[in-house]
Amino acid sequence: MKKFFICVGLAAAGTASLKADYAPGLSSMETTKFWSVSGTLRGFYDDNYSTSPNGAKQGSAGVEISPSASVNVPLQQTELGLRYTYGLYYYQERRNQGNDPYDQSHELDLWVDHAFTERWQGTIHDTMAIGQEPTLLTPGGGPTAQPFREEGNNLVNSAVVALTTDWTRLFSTVLTYDNDFYDYQQDDGNAASPSQAGLLNRIDQSVALDLQWSVAPETIALVGYQFEWVDFTGNEQVAQSPVYPFNYYYSDSRNNYSDILYVGLQHAFLPNLNVSAKVGFQDTINYDDATPAFVTPYAVATASYTYAPGSYVQLGVTHQQNATYVVAPSSSGKITQSQQSTVVSASVNHQITDKLIGSVIGLVQLSTFDEGAYNNGNEDLYSLGLNLTYAFNQHFSAEVGYNFDDLQTVVGDGYSRNRVYLGVSAAY
Repeated sequence: MKKFFICVGLAAAGTASLKADYAPGLSSMETTKFWSVSGTLRGFYDDNYSTSPNGAKQGSAGVEISPSASVNVPLQQTELGLRYTYGLYYYQERRNQGNDPYDQSHELDLWVDHAFTERWQGTIHDTMAIGQEPTLLTPGGGPTAQPFREEGNNLVNSAVVALTTDWTRLFSTVLTYDNDFYDYQQDDGNAASPSQAGLLNRIDQSVALDLQWSVAPETIALVGYQFEWVDFTGNEQVAQSPVYPFNYYYSDSRNNYSDILYVGLQHAFLPNLNVSAKVGFQDTINYDDATPAFVTPYAVATASYTYAPGSYVQLGVTHQQNATYVVAPSSSGKITQSQQSTVVSASVNHQITDKLIGSVIGLVQLSTFDEGAYNNGNEDLYSLGLNLTYAFNQHFSAEVGYNFDDLQTVVGDGYSRNRVYLGVSAAY
């Protein structure tokens, strides 16, 4: 069971850790207390806060205030946890233009780990996020369906339930249910101007079963199957047929299900070097549209290496089909159904001195559209983050950082974005 949770944690950390722009984050102080509270105050400058095309960029100085509180309850057979982070952002340029200068975000994490017996163990993990930034609205750490900032109280909830059973000393199974819920505030769109709700509101569910063999003390081999069902719930027009002008496509025209088969391996090369990988194929069928099935590669791989106390490297790679904000139909009447994305992420955290920590984080998402006007067209997203944190003591620290984002796409114009910040944090 422990190896399974480590694998899941690394898969999330390999991508989610790369979202460390000046959105709320956890304190760097490790604690085993029943409860903890922290707060961050940052000043920043964002040269493209609306993720507009490069020719229409607008910059703004601003201030972020981000308090956080968490509770962790370890019991004899159960561990319960709850963490909430609030973000308040003030943009001076929006105030200068007479617009609302404030943004707000919310992040809530809940987890329950329970050992029913020595052989039956389960976990529940739920993450809810409300905000505007694309990284915040991808809580599971997978491919980003909408790379642009979206105004409003957009909500994403990602829940995972897993049951691990050790049938024998060498053979175990992991049964997992995943439910991702997306609800964008912008709605009431039409075929000429589809809304974000019409394009991206959906429920993405999957059930997976892994059969695992302990082939060596440090090695687990597995074979697995996953069924995924994506139901678009916007119930709005999203496009008009160029072939039959009185025919319209609706949100549910992109409903689909996938069969995913894979083999995998988890191996600890050293006590401080762990690698996990799954590779296979994904067969996707859009059952509400006459689009042929897509058979594409599927891969999830992570690696973690701790090379010194307080210093580590994490790597992550995923390749899969995922939703997209693009729907543009082709001249033959086929709409864009999805995109095939490869996400490569990496992070390095280095303990420079006892009080100074440096980190470098990076992410590359390479996507190819399926069907539609941009069939086989590319959309690539690049992100880089640099951070230095100086801890005065276990309760107070200061930090400075820089983030860069660049989107290159065949769909109109992309954008570039530079952000710098300077802040202080307190934790107890």
